[in-house]
Amino acid sequence: MSTPDPTAFAAAWVDAWNAHDVEAVLAHFADDVVFTSPVAARVLPETGGVLRGKDALRTYWTLGLTLIPDLRFSVERVFVGIDVLVIAYRNQRGNAVDEVLRFAGGLVVEGHGTYLQDDENPAGTVG
Repeated sequence: MSTPDPTAFAAAWVDAWNAHDVEAVLAHFADDVVFTSPVAARVLPETGGVLRGKDALRTYWTLGLTLIPDLRFSVERVFVGIDVLVIAYRNQRGNAVDEVLRFAGGLVVEGHGTYLQDDENPAGTVG
């Protein structure tokens, strides 16, 4: 299995997010990561929701934390695949979100922020 320990990874990930420590979150990501999110498409429309590389993620997440200063996540479940972790969590608004993370060499190389279709306003998160 080429994923990190699921429990430890999810704990470090949520702690970094709840501390609003973008650099600590980014430490889990490869330099050439590709990340998609419908929220990114709204916050940074020029990206079409596709962020390429750590610098693009840094820009997006830093802006997101400015727009959502009360951001807070609570992990509900962690799913494990061959080279994938899915972190199911709730944001500060109580909205359900899943972060789908694909790993290579211990780092996230591809990620996708996904939102429960029934949630009216997924903009309450920056995943």
